[in-house]
Amino acid sequence: MIEITRLNHCLVLEIKRPEKKNALVVSMYRAMAEALESVEDFDDRAVLIKGTNNCFTAGNDIADFVANSDNKDVNESHRFMLALSQCKVPVVAQVQGLAIGIGTTLLLHCDFVYCDENAKFAMPFINLGLVPEYASSYILPRIAGNLKAAELLMLGETFDAKTALDCAIVSSVVNADELDALVQATIAKLVAKPKKALEQTKALLKHDHKLVEEHIVTELNVFAKAMTSEPAKEAFAAFLEKRAVNTNIYK
Repeated sequence: MIEITRLNHCLVLEIKRPEKKNALVVSMYRAMAEALESVEDFDDRAVLIKGTNNCFTAGNDIADFVANSDNKDVNESHRFMLALSQCKVPVVAQVQGLAIGIGTTLLLHCDFVYCDENAKFAMPFINLGLVPEYASSYILPRIAGNLKAAELLMLGETFDAKTALDCAIVSSVVNADELDALVQATIAKLVAKPKKALEQTKALLKHDHKLVEEHIVTELNVFAKAMTSEPAKEAFAAFLEKRAVNTNIYK
């Protein structure tokens, strides 16, 4: 469900689970983590993350997420996100269609994010009785401002490509028929740069990586406790049972 290819010093991770809108399960996180961890072994100079069938990812597969919430395998998403945030070479994300939940969160750890004008984003953790993940509550206020970060994280509503651009979540928004060419042109430029200087430049830009990683741990501790809360249990049950959430438990 993750197609891994290498071409001209670029590692390409393509999320391929179109029947589920590219929703992510444990094995997919593991595959992406392993690929990112191998970047230096293959002399990759750039990474591209994209989804198949005009969709980036609908986020976690809820059924799989709930089934593994008490399992050590849930750590695979953490492993993937650390591998992404620690990747020494530039990471480019190509976003079409849905980028929901971790589909938006992971973009905050990429170096170039290009989307088409029809892309839809959301960080709906609050609606599941949960809190932000993987340093989104640290990074988003710094790139979008406190007010926009509060709007996106406390309301948890879907937002469009223009809002994502205004909040500095994406680098550029283009027409769908221009997206692939823009991504490929950027990757070609990156792999042609002096590799060491490119890695050093990225390291300098990511100078606060220790603070980011510390915040990831802080969020995860709160997230883990929130997973056992009554609002979270009700939200997940309602999703799986395809019914409305009983909001009376929020009172």
